[in-house]
Amino acid sequence: MAETPRERVLKTINHVEPEVPAIDFGSTTSSGISIFEYIDLKEYLGINQTELPVLFDIFLMLADPCASMIERFGGDIIQLKRLAPNFGIKLCDWKQWTLHNGKTVLVPGGFNPKPDAEGGLVIENAQGIAVARMPSKGYYFDLIHFPYKNIEEADEIDKLELCGVLDEEINYLSKEGKRLFEETDKAVVFSFGGRLVEAGLFGWGFEEFLVNLLANPDMIHRYFERLTDIYINDIDRILQQCNNYIDIFRFVDDLGTQNSLLMSPAVYREMVKPYHKKMFQFIKKKYPKQKIATHCCGAIYPVIPDLIDAGIDIINPVQISASGMDPLQLKKEFGKDIVFWGGAANMQATVPYGTLDEIKKETGTLTEIFMKDGGFIFNPVHNIQANIAPEKIAAIYDVALRYR
Repeated sequence: MAETPRERVLKTINHVEPEVPAIDFGSTTSSGISIFEYIDLKEYLGINQTELPVLFDIFLMLADPCASMIERFGGDIIQLKRLAPNFGIKLCDWKQWTLHNGKTVLVPGGFNPKPDAEGGLVIENAQGIAVARMPSKGYYFDLIHFPYKNIEEADEIDKLELCGVLDEEINYLSKEGKRLFEETDKAVVFSFGGRLVEAGLFGWGFEEFLVNLLANPDMIHRYFERLTDIYINDIDRILQQCNNYIDIFRFVDDLGTQNSLLMSPAVYREMVKPYHKKMFQFIKKKYPKQKIATHCCGAIYPVIPDLIDAGIDIINPVQISASGMDPLQLKKEFGKDIVFWGGAANMQATVPYGTLDEIKKETGTLTEIFMKDGGFIFNPVHNIQANIAPEKIAAIYDVALRYR
C-alpha cells in the first residue's frame, strides 16, 4: 500500500527515506505563493476558474491554495493558521475584494485598507495608526510604524502590553487542527511564529534595534525574557489542546542577509540563542512528538550548528543564493542533523531570468543533492513572487513529480 502524504512527511522529518520526495506547495508564509502569481498559475492550468482565490496573508499577499492546486503540485503538507496572523485581523467573515490588477479575491472581513494620497494602500491598527503601506500597484505591504522606537530603558520594557494567546484562539486552533488532521491525509504544520529578532526589528525598526542589540543589551535581554516567557506559556496552552493534530511546530526568526548574518555569531550566542533554546527545549521535553522547524533567511551557515544545538529539526527556506549556503556543503555537514525544507529552485536568479531547460536542470541537480539519504522537503527558496511566468512554476514542480 502506497504511503500517504502524512506518512511521507513523517518519514522525512524523522530522517527515514520515503518512497518519493515529500513536496510542499504553499503551506507556510515562507513557502507560499503570491496571490497575483497564484491567479496567473490557476488560469494557466485551467483549474477551478469559478472558485475565488483566497488571500489569507494580507501582509505578504499570499494565497491559500485550494485543494485542487495542492493536488496538482503534489503537496503533502497543509497549514494550521493562527487566528489573526497579521495586524490583529482574524481569518473569518470572508468578503470579496479587488486587487489592483482587477482580479477578485476573498479576504478577511476585517481587512479594510485605506487609499492614501500617492495611490497606495494603508492598514491602520485599532488605534487608527497607520502601521503598513502598499505602494501603488505594489505586491505586498511594508511596515511603516515602529512602536518602540523611543523606548531606551530596560524598566520601560516591563510597561509594554505584550499579550499572549487568547482563549478564543485556543478554541479555534483545537477545532481547526482536529478538522485538518481528521479530514485530510496531509501532514499539519502550525506556524506559531515565536519571533525574537524579528519582533525587535518590527518594534524598534531595523537600524534602531540592531544598535540597541549592541549598545543596550540589558534592555534587549529584558525584552526577550518577557517574550520568551509569554511564548512558552502560549506553546504549552496550544499543545495541550493540539499536540495530537500538529506534526511540525514552526517558528519564524530571520538571522541573515544576502551576504552575512544580521549580527556576529558571538552576539547571536549571547543575546538570542539562550531564548531560542529555552523555547525549543521546552517543546522537546514536554511534547517530544513535535518536530521543530524554523524559518530563517539568508547567509546563516555560521549559526546552523547553534540552531541545531538549540533544538531545531528543520530549516527553511534554505537560501542557496546567499553567501556560504552551498547545497553540497550544507547537506554534507548538517544533513544528518536537520531536514532541509526548500532550496530546490533559485528564485533570485535562475527562475526569474533562466529558460525552462535551465530551471529544470538546476532544480533536478538541487533535488538530487538534498534528497540523498532523506531529510528533504521539496520547495523553491522562499515564496513564489508575482510576475514569474506560470510555466516556470509548473516546470519546477514537475521535476519533483517525476519521482511519483
